[in-house]
Amino acid sequence: MTTDPLSDPRTQLKSISSALRKLHKALVDLETERFGNPGSPFEHLQLLTTHPQFAWLRQISEILVEIDERLDDKENPVEAATVENYRKATESQLALGPENGSEFHHKYLSALQESTQVAMAHGELRHRLSQLAPAA
Repeated sequence: MTTDPLSDPRTQLKSISSALRKLHKALVDLETERFGNPGSPFEHLQLLTTHPQFAWLRQISEILVEIDERLDDKENPVEAATVENYRKATESQLALGPENGSEFHHKYLSALQESTQVAMAHGELRHRLSQLAPAA
């Protein structure tokens, strides 16, 4: 009998991280295209971390950093509750309902409509998150 690899909380958290990272990259690529040639990789990093045009992406960056830090902590096992907390935080951040009128959500919706890569990465992430959702 084989075990489902997605039943392991660490693997689940890595799955969220992987899909969120793809979405983040697609969003960064789109915003960079809108901005224009950023120059060197160092100048691009500076833009990502300090320029107001990229500020809205930092919310996703922060979730990724938190997940990475949690995965790097080898002394404490990843619990199912940790995965559920990150699943909920990610879903909440990316929720597209009318109640979300923040700058992030306006720009995110625009990116979804403008970029096939963003839309595909969004769909993949939503699919992975739904796989991890507790049964109702």
